[in-house]
Amino acid sequence: MNLRVENNILYVQTDMDKFSVPELKSQFMRLKKSGDLEGISVIDLEAVNLIDSAGVALLDSFQQALEEDAKLLLTRGAQPKIRSLIDTFSTTKIKFAPIPKPQGFWESAGEATVNFYTKMVAALTLASEIFYYSFVGLFTPKSKRKGSLTQQAFLLGSQALPIVALLSFIIGFILSLQSGVQLKNFGAGIFLADLLSITMVREMGPLITSIIVAGRSGSAIASEIATMQVTEELDALRMMALHPIKFIVVPKFHAITIVMPILVMFSIIVGQIGGAIIALGMLDISMESFISRSVNILALKDIIISFAKSIWFAWVIVIVGSFYGFEVKGGAEGVGKATTSAVVTSIFAVIVFDAIFSLLYL
Repeated sequence: MNLRVENNILYVQTDMDKFSVPELKSQFMRLKKSGDLEGISVIDLEAVNLIDSAGVALLDSFQQALEEDAKLLLTRGAQPKIRSLIDTFSTTKIKFAPIPKPQGFWESAGEATVNFYTKMVAALTLASEIFYYSFVGLFTPKSKRKGSLTQQAFLLGSQALPIVALLSFIIGFILSLQSGVQLKNFGAGIFLADLLSITMVREMGPLITSIIVAGRSGSAIASEIATMQVTEELDALRMMALHPIKFIVVPKFHAITIVMPILVMFSIIVGQIGGAIIALGMLDISMESFISRSVNILALKDIIISFAKSIWFAWVIVIVGSFYGFEVKGGAEGVGKATTSAVVTSIFAVIVFDAIFSLLYL
């Protein structure tokens, strides 16, 4: 027997390595089943000349099994090298962190509310800084990078023209197709020009253009700033006494304020062209009548609202993209998450503000 019990002492009489562990374990289980291990308070290791990690794990299991009955369990007689290995590999003294208690409904709701409030304060603070430096930048042209406004206008505006044109044409075409069929049944096909003109100018033009710009340019803004944050380029700008908002965000803010109304106007014109194809082809409306009714139905208020919405949406896109860019944490994964969050939040904010504008200016 490699295990012997005498006077409440468990004697280990062989080495404890990976070769002897199975036999020692089976002997221990037989002794425990027979009740011979009751009252054991000491494990004697004097005869152990070799122990490895498997033996230490087995010794830990002995201690855990015997501590259920013994109020105090000791090990004795271990050689210094054996004791050193036991102290190195033993897990009995490791304190595991307690499993956190799952949050209740009210705790989760409270944490979400606090997080939302914190982010809203940070976003409003960033927005105030962007508006301030953008306004001040109008009167201090020397503080701008030379050519930054033209460069950003090209990136945010002209490169978005093809996708804006394509989607606006398709939307105008589909709206006219669906509406024209119904209007033709009532002999009111001539009103297609009125319907399409009001829809494109007041709603679809600014909304669709803003969603496209949010997905295309908003993601670019967020990823650019987030990458600069991760690579510590923003810290380098601060070290050179260059304010990141003034140096990076303000040119984008000025550029998108200029190009967004132009994109919306372009979207409206292309959407009207798509509608004109249906009007001329299906409803037998002349081009002169279509253009005349499209222009006459519009009031100055409609155009002002359209451009005001487009500028407001442009500001929202820049602020949201910049906010998530500055808030990024981590490496490449953080940049990806920030970009995704910026796009989703921008589109959501644009739709919500469009609904508010529609309620205020019916």
